[in-house]
Amino acid sequence: MTDSVSLPSQVRQLLETAPRETLPLTYQQLAEALGLQPPRTIQRVAQALETLMREDAEHSRPFIAALVISRRGEGLPAQGFFDLAVELGRFPAEPSRHAEAWRQEFERALAAMR
Repeated sequence: MTDSVSLPSQVRQLLETAPRETLPLTYQQLAEALGLQPPRTIQRVAQALETLMREDAEHSRPFIAALVISRRGEGLPAQGFFDLAVELGRFPAEPSRHAEAWRQEFERALAAMR
């Protein structure tokens, strides 16, 4: 159904049209909603989200990737999200501030969808 070129755009569309009450989605829920099949489903989702983060940073938009969390991360995205957010200059480098920065970014991403 998907290929590596179009997957980021499919992820963006799915997240932009998801009912607010279903957000955040887990990486697994997103992979299932996209109809991705193994192997590497979560890795492909993560790569698509990183592409979207770079696009959003380039266009000064909230990270739509903030709407996706890890089921193992206390309701937070995976570490790669935070690493890239810091690299892109959008989050503080201090890990102790990441959860709060994500909560703010999550709210900005939701507000941008209205």
